[in-house]
Amino acid sequence: MKSNSEGLVIDGVVGYIDRDNIDTDQIIPTEYLKSIKKFGFEDYLFDGWRYKDDGKLGVTKDERIINNEFILNIKPYDKTKILLTRDNFGCGSSREHAVWALRDFGIKAVIASSFGDIFYNNCFKNNVLPIKLKKIEIDSLFKKTEKDILEISIDLQKKEINLDQEIISFKVDNHLINRIIYKLDDIDITLKEKNKIYSFEKERIKKRPWIYEND
Repeated sequence: MKSNSEGLVIDGVVGYIDRDNIDTDQIIPTEYLKSIKKFGFEDYLFDGWRYKDDGKLGVTKDERIINNEFILNIKPYDKTKILLTRDNFGCGSSREHAVWALRDFGIKAVIASSFGDIFYNNCFKNNVLPIKLKKIEIDSLFKKTEKDILEISIDLQKKEINLDQEIISFKVDNHLINRIIYKLDDIDITLKEKNKIYSFEKERIKKRPWIYEND
């Protein structure tokens, strides 16, 4: 299997929200969950913070009153692919829309000290890399954002964050990070075992032919 070369490294300016316990309702409010589509949620990301007015499904950011003080509305952070935050990011309800909104905005990696469990797993299903670092490492990164625009490079194969002369290693299970590198969804994972599935079905027909008599 060949990797996606663009998926081996995530680099760019780091956007940041210095707050604990950002829940899925803050990432994307409930009023936008009515859509049956899996894409097109970028304008609703952090809706309560990005805008000064109330939005609704189908209304784009060009029709809204922008909060120019919110970090993701400020250049160059409005094009960020990497989000830095703190503890328990993505807690709350299990809505997968929260990850869809981050993905559609263009965010490919979220760095935090911990994540909501369901949100964490949903990230890998949608090509967003959640990176857990120690709180002291998170503190250090936030201090760097106070001094200047922070740019980093994330090497997915080495599981390293590179900034200036510093390297920060992170841990993630290989089977999870491979989902990001190879852009695999649940169906892709299943199809990797298609030969085993076919062999199992073939053998079962031999052992229990009566199951298939009416097929």
